[in-house]
Amino acid sequence: MNEAKAVLKNYRQSPRKVRLVADIVRGKNIAEALTMLSFIPKRSALPLQKLLASALANAGSVPKENLIVKEIKVDSGPTLFRRRPRSRGSSNPIKKRTSHVSIVLGESKAKNKQLTAKS
Repeated sequence: MNEAKAVLKNYRQSPRKVRLVADIVRGKNIAEALTMLSFIPKRSALPLQKLLASALANAGSVPKENLIVKEIKVDSGPTLFRRRPRSRGSSNPIKKRTSHVSIVLGESKAKNKQLTAKS
């Protein structure tokens, strides 16, 4: 079974916020996932849509109708530490989090079973 992969590294949004969108498209077929991502009003929807299109381009000769989002994983990347000035000369830390997103496309088993049953 063919798989196609794509990775987005150092995306400047916290993994917690990106996972909200990633959970929506996990397990969906490609056409449905791209449609859903175009209508989700979250900031991470557009980069995930581009990542999905990149993975689709990496799939090569595999028919688009048979592909599903087999795995989408959002991990934390490096955290940028900044300081915010506070009263009396002190400061509070600010953590600017980043995300690593990896996506794996695979062929759906239901389509494969239908194809083998017809032959």
